[in-house]
Amino acid sequence: MARIRLGLVGLGKIARSQHLGAIAATPGFELVAAASRQGTLPGLPVFTSLSAMLASDIELDAVALCTPPQGRHALAAEALEAGLHVLLEKPPGASVSELGPLVARAERSRRTLFATWHSRFAPAVAPARAFLARHRPRSVAIIWKEDVRVWHPGQDWIFEPGGLGVFDPGINALSILTAIMPEPVFVTRASLSVPANRQAPIAAELDLSDRSGLPIHAEFDFRQVGDQTWDIQVETEAGLLTLASGGATLSRDGRILIDEPEREYVQIYQHFAALIAEGRSDVDLAPLTLVADAFMLGRRSTVEPFEG
Repeated sequence: MARIRLGLVGLGKIARSQHLGAIAATPGFELVAAASRQGTLPGLPVFTSLSAMLASDIELDAVALCTPPQGRHALAAEALEAGLHVLLEKPPGASVSELGPLVARAERSRRTLFATWHSRFAPAVAPARAFLARHRPRSVAIIWKEDVRVWHPGQDWIFEPGGLGVFDPGINALSILTAIMPEPVFVTRASLSVPANRQAPIAAELDLSDRSGLPIHAEFDFRQVGDQTWDIQVETEAGLLTLASGGATLSRDGRILIDEPEREYVQIYQHFAALIAEGRSDVDLAPLTLVADAFMLGRRSTVEPFEG
């Protein structure tokens, strides 16, 4: 397969902790440039904007957009208009409706648009999906709690409109849920806790279901200290299935079935390369739609101010 000359847009925490290493570890990709308002990378040309990178003499085949979701639609449209394949960090945008025109633009230009859900590539997800296809789920409990100061230090955008607040990590759980459930799920009730000095929730509780009435309860919280919790438990007719540590481990009635190292972002780039080779896009909006429904149905309560 011909090499894919890649530009990385955004050099924040997720780009440095995940994307750079994954790109280097994925055959077929060559990182040739980056765009960032402040960041630099030794030995690599870094431009102050995507526009400046596109206006340069550097030849590109694709870009990975690792900026905050607000404003990502414009960047993706610009890259597609320039004839590039586009990878979108999660969440793929600040709203559901802005993604449809991007999909249509990608189809018209015959370019790949890939909305990544990295948690779906966790080791336990595919085996859990296969298990639940054979054994009917009876109830689901999601507990997804982490410390925003550890994972998003100084990133005020996450509490601004379009930043999703606690749903920025919580959408990872929803991406796993929508991948493993045999039937589509929908939100039936939502409770959102919003700090007095912020515009997006710092905690939330959701009830969801499917057409059979399956009870699903989810708890999300950005105020967790100490051990972080990223667990999904599914009670089934064949026992309790637990995806722990964000899907890194899978157990059945306490017996470990899978416990493997995390390689989510390498697999994301492998899938991106395959999509480009096959001339396809992959844009699943189910997790983002659930978050949008939570905001629509959610009963909001004001909690004490949060200083990040």
